[in-house]
Amino acid sequence: MPPIRISRAFLLRLSLLGIAALFLLVIGVSSLSLRTERVDLTADRIYTLTPGTLKIVDELAQPVTVTLYFSEHATRDLPQLRSYEQRVQEMLREMAVRAHGRIRFKMIDPVPYSDDEDAAESYGLTPASGGSNGERVFFGLVGTGGQGEVPPQSIPFFDPAREAFVEYDIAKLLYELGMPKKPRLGVISSLPVEGNLVIGEQAWTVLRQLDQLADVTSIDASSLKHIDEGIKVLLLIHPKKLSDDAQYAIDQFVLRGGRLVVFVDPDSEMDNAPLVDSHGIVDDHNSDLHRLFTTWGVVYDPTKVVLDRSQALTIELNGNNVIHPAMLGLSAQDLNHDDVVTASLQRVNVSTAGFFELAQDTHARLLPLVQTSDDATVVPSQRVRDAAADPSVLLENYEPTHERYVLAARLRDTFRTAFPERNEPGHLSEAKGPGEVVLVGDTDMLSDRLWIDVQPLLGQQQLTPFANNGDLVANIVDNLGGSSALLSIRGRANLQRPFTRVKALQAAADRKFLVKKRELENELYETQRRLVELQPAKGSGGATATAEQRREVEQYLHRKLAIGKELRDVQHQLNAEIDALGLRLKFINIVLVPGLVALAGLIYGWRRSRRGRRTV
Repeated sequence: MPPIRISRAFLLRLSLLGIAALFLLVIGVSSLSLRTERVDLTADRIYTLTPGTLKIVDELAQPVTVTLYFSEHATRDLPQLRSYEQRVQEMLREMAVRAHGRIRFKMIDPVPYSDDEDAAESYGLTPASGGSNGERVFFGLVGTGGQGEVPPQSIPFFDPAREAFVEYDIAKLLYELGMPKKPRLGVISSLPVEGNLVIGEQAWTVLRQLDQLADVTSIDASSLKHIDEGIKVLLLIHPKKLSDDAQYAIDQFVLRGGRLVVFVDPDSEMDNAPLVDSHGIVDDHNSDLHRLFTTWGVVYDPTKVVLDRSQALTIELNGNNVIHPAMLGLSAQDLNHDDVVTASLQRVNVSTAGFFELAQDTHARLLPLVQTSDDATVVPSQRVRDAAADPSVLLENYEPTHERYVLAARLRDTFRTAFPERNEPGHLSEAKGPGEVVLVGDTDMLSDRLWIDVQPLLGQQQLTPFANNGDLVANIVDNLGGSSALLSIRGRANLQRPFTRVKALQAAADRKFLVKKRELENELYETQRRLVELQPAKGSGGATATAEQRREVEQYLHRKLAIGKELRDVQHQLNAEIDALGLRLKFINIVLVPGLVALAGLIYGWRRSRRGRRTV
């Protein structure tokens, strides 16, 4: 039997088939084994999760389900919102991939009058108006725990104004899904924030609001020697004459990694202590934490009040409207919109507030949350008290310092103890890592009168906020009550990437258009003026005037057509430059870069083949 001869063409076809099969096999294996690998080449690393988010995702003990509700049909004419949704979806998918099955991601389009729309509303999602054909737009996230122990958490609507904090909001939702109970919040206060049930006084609204976010525990400062390890956040409101033991307990709480919020005040109007007690001791209704502040590198003067005539509130006093430069209505421009705590706030009201600075020799960082305008100044608190009958006198001889004073801020440092002489068991002389304390220079902002309007309705009190004071405090506690990983997540840069080169071309063209437009307007004005001059000659019946008028009109029409052609030429040039730029980008992305990669591969293969031939 003659041997079977296999042609070279058949071998070539078989080799090509084998290469194709091998290629498909490599693609399949790599898609499975490398599906968690990512390379983010964007300028702002917008597709790279921060270490804090990765830590929260990795520490999920139970599987969770996150469902993104997005109205696909209703947003077909809203390209910016659709682009934002794509980024949110990609971030959620990235987290799901990272979680290795502990996060299940779903997407639902809640079409009108459907069960999905009812479910979205039942989870607390807030639809926006303005969709196609007047449809409501849902764009929110719902998270449910795998075991059902934690109630569902939701982001009612992904507001484009909070796009910089979208990663924080999603990570916070995941963290709360994995948190079985509310964090414990300790409150130390010398003000009647808890009200008095004996005489029928309710707790301040801000405290009732915090009771919904955390497990609030009141702490008596007079007998304080140690703060319970289970307390995660401590609110210190108007600390007056704290004992060394109480200050030491606060000092060690911070060094252990506890989160502290300090409200001090150079003139607390809600302080109901007598100005002169039975022993003749004067109480100026101010508060300070001098020993701890000094150790932390914080400069604060409890005898100085900040005035700001640009942000002064108008109050009613004895039937008259009076400007009060020590009562300030701080607007969005005075709030730090790069911080998650104040990013969404619009107004914060304060009264007779103090300010914070850093000592020159400190390594701590002071990150402002609330500041005055640069039309502010500082006066002694006694002068403000003396002007209680007529606050407008504070504007006499007013001299602004042109500085923006910090009224609330984050203080970050690796804190040291203010009590190095102590040697109790478990004493810490320095924190193990960086810590954070929030400082607020006013206590009156917590009172209802500065941010809540109370009106009786059907035997109940209707509360209508006119400022964001309560939101500010709730955001601070909510932020500090999370994990250290959550605190490490900061706002990103705006993810919108404008075509700066195209915008420059358009701006140049606009300047050209503006010049031509002015030329046309000048031509029109001159022609009309000339026509007015010719009117008397025309009225006398002379034919010369009529012919000259006709020539003027013809010249204007010719010039107008010429300028219109020039405007079209400028527009064509603009389009040509933009098209050329687009072609260059396409050439680079489609031809040049792949060509360079292929060339590098060919050179690499050629060099390997040469080395192989040399070894043989």
